[in-house]
Amino acid sequence: QVQFVESGGGLVQPGGSLRLSCAASGSQFSLYAMAWYRQAPGNQRELVGGITSGGTTNYVDSVQGRFTISRDNAKNMMYLQMNSLEPSDTAVYYCNFRIPIRSYWGQGTQVTVSS
Repeated sequence: QVQFVESGGGLVQPGGSLRLSCAASGSQFSLYAMAWYRQAPGNQRELVGGITSGGTTNYVDSVQGRFTISRDNAKNMMYLQMNSLEPSDTAVYYCNFRIPIRSYWGQGTQVTVSS
């Protein structure tokens, strides 16, 4: 059984930065592509970006150049560095496999960008 636990969210002013962490249980973490997702109030959950097992990343256009995904396979950890945050980035952020598995969604971590 795999479990993902997100942390690092909070309240930040526009233009600020946050670093989110995703802790994964299970011994297979390093083998799979992972991704960050987010869900804003009233919206469906959407992909933010992903990272392959080897560290290749890709992002949706709205965060390209502002967000950076990284992973530490030795620690079963994935990270999301968010810079130049905008109010539109306000959402609950989740991690999961790049092809998400419904039963593995965690509680997420709230990010609020507001002055």
